[in-house]
Amino acid sequence: QVQLVESGGGLVQAGGSLRLSCTASRNIFIMNSMGWYRQAPGKLRELVATIVPGGSTNYADSVKGRFTISRDNAKNTVYLQMNSLKPDDTAVYYCNLDGYDSNYRKKDYWGQGTQVTVSS
Repeated sequence: QVQLVESGGGLVQAGGSLRLSCTASRNIFIMNSMGWYRQAPGKLRELVATIVPGGSTNYADSVKGRFTISRDNAKNTVYLQMNSLKPDDTAVYYCNLDGYDSNYRKKDYWGQGTQVTVSS
């Protein structure tokens, strides 16, 4: 079992910045992607950004140019640098690790979530 531990959420004023971190307890056998999703009150969980082992990234249109996802393979950690934050970015942010175990069973791991609140 892989555990994901997130940190870095908090309260920030509009226009400010936060950096989220997510560390996996161990490697997964085959990793498809690692990334961040968010869920605001009354809304469905949505993709924010993902990164694949080769380094390619994918962003939601709403965060392009403001958020940057990166990964430190040696530390099994993924980061989300969030700049120019807006009140609409307020949500619980969840880390995700998607891939396969050594028996080639599909695995989808989630962190416990970290609250990001942007005040206007």
